[in-house]
Amino acid sequence: MSAVYKRILLKLSGEALAGDKGFGLDSQTLRTLGETIKELADQGVEVAVVVGSGNFWRGRTSAGMDRVTADHMGMLCTAVNVLALSDALEQAGAVTRVQSAIEMRQIAEPYIRKRAIRHLEKGRVVLFACGTGNPFFTTDTAAALRASEIEADIMFKATLVDGVYDKDPHKHADAVRFETISHDQVLQMDLKVLDATAAALCRDNHMTIGVFSLSDPRNIIRMVNGEKIGTIIQ
Repeated sequence: MSAVYKRILLKLSGEALAGDKGFGLDSQTLRTLGETIKELADQGVEVAVVVGSGNFWRGRTSAGMDRVTADHMGMLCTAVNVLALSDALEQAGAVTRVQSAIEMRQIAEPYIRKRAIRHLEKGRVVLFACGTGNPFFTTDTAAALRASEIEADIMFKATLVDGVYDKDPHKHADAVRFETISHDQVLQMDLKVLDATAAALCRDNHMTIGVFSLSDPRNIIRMVNGEKIGTIIQ
């Protein structure tokens, strides 16, 4: 099958990079993700990536710490994850560029929208680090923002479940998966697939979201090729 989307924003959780370890970075997981995303790039898909930091740090659970400081620490952890994934992509033969919302010139370009789009047009995989650069915003919101800014055809979110359910499928055996659902329904039903700010931002900018499980990394390719394996929010 051939890709049905020309430009995508892929949101990966930090936990996805930890593999079965649950913490830190797993070399085999990184290698597999690098090879999978490289395969997409070889199909002519322009790929941008946002990665979370949950494999190292979750600011909201840092009891007693100043929230702004905790969020800044989480942003720096996303830079670690992005650099690791960039390396895996380069080893797979892809050309990458890392852009950061927090300036760190020795290891990343500053985020500049037009430069990011130019990189994508040249076939480079662009990885966005440090969220939006602001505290109180999740990497889901950063992904929604960047997807809108680069005019992606769709934002994909890889999760621990195979789509959006009406309730937590890990807790309720009768949970029902949606094949399609609207942004408004996600907000009204308070579904926790992504935070409300990200859902509202995607709704307001008419950004379609594809939600799928990363249990098999090739699900990324299946979703980009239009297979009905997850949930489409539109």
